[in-house]
Amino acid sequence: MVTQRHEITHSELFWGFNQIALSGFGGVMAWARRAIVEKRGWLSSEEFTTLFGLCQFMPGPNIVNLSVCIGARFQGASGAVVSLLGLLCGPFVIIIALGALYGRFGELPAIQAMLRGIAAVAAGLILAMGVRMAADLLKRPFLMIFSVAILVAVVFLHWPLVMVMFGLAPISMWVAARRYCRAPWA
Repeated sequence: MVTQRHEITHSELFWGFNQIALSGFGGVMAWARRAIVEKRGWLSSEEFTTLFGLCQFMPGPNIVNLSVCIGARFQGASGAVVSLLGLLCGPFVIIIALGALYGRFGELPAIQAMLRGIAAVAAGLILAMGVRMAADLLKRPFLMIFSVAILVAVVFLHWPLVMVMFGLAPISMWVAARRYCRAPWA
């Protein structure tokens, strides 16, 4: 568990997630990890990786799930709502404005070229976060087997992501519980 210097307030949750959303527009998860783990110290790197894995397994956008989980962890249901509002308010206004501009100017070649450049940056941010998360898994090398298996199944074998998740996630959870928690039921 993270050692907390002070209780994280509703205001800190709102503005923290608002800043994450506005800083990482288009590649928010890499910014979220940096802000939550490195800058604010709300979670340890390992806690973030674990919680992010859970959020990926739940339906809906990962960052939305993460904001709700972190808000609930520190301030209960009201913290979940405040974190979610902080995450969504700023980008909502921006996306409405950008949508209007794209509707007017989106067919211009210069705009199309800029969008391709933005896509490359977003892919790089996602890759960087993946490398950091994989580094956390190196502390438990046996679990890397599951990461590699999922990578091979989805990228090279082109298996549907849902099938791979529902097939390997329960096995991975069971193995992790048996190997690392020594849970009585495992």
